[in-house]
Amino acid sequence: MTNNEIVMQGSPSLENGFYINTSGESAHEKNYALKTAGFWVRFWAFLLDGFIISAVGGILVNPIFYLMDWSLSDSVWYAPISIITAIFYYSYFVLMTKFFGQTLGKMVFGLRVISLKHDQLTWSDVLFRDWIGRIINNIFMPLYILVVILPENQGLHDYFADTTVVHEKIFIEKASTTPTTLPKQEEHIEITVQEEKIDLAKLEEKNEQ
Repeated sequence: MTNNEIVMQGSPSLENGFYINTSGESAHEKNYALKTAGFWVRFWAFLLDGFIISAVGGILVNPIFYLMDWSLSDSVWYAPISIITAIFYYSYFVLMTKFFGQTLGKMVFGLRVISLKHDQLTWSDVLFRDWIGRIINNIFMPLYILVVILPENQGLHDYFADTTVVHEKIFIEKASTTPTTLPKQEEHIEITVQEEKIDLAKLEEKNEQ
């Protein structure tokens, strides 16, 4: 965060993305952007999602396996419990992110997934992020640390989908260096030129007479 950035909480007064100081003093346009979420807050949200998935999976899946007398202890990837758990795990992230923009863990911590190239998250964004990208991250767990390194606090799965995670109610205020009085100055110059043209036309009429 630079000296021109101010972190503020809550919704700023926005009009077309800018806040204009309406006082008589010289003002600057201020552009607000949602603050990206860092590694630790995303880690705690992910951890909470893990607990939710384990709890719900245990309630819904385990009784079926007990009734069917299927093993719950097989750890190979092709075991029924491994396949069903993986389907439930990735479906949770894909569907919650697509329809709500956030998982339950992100809701608790006030986080939201946004696209850096679209107004709304598309299916391709979500599938690249929470299916393909998350599979790679889960195979190579240290890759999650890229949230600290990549621009906009992106994880590898965010980088694939061109998305990031932001705080819903925390904004970064970036003040531009162009004063809002410039358009008024240009308008004043234009009016002055028009007045000079009118005076010149009147002078020519007098000379012709």
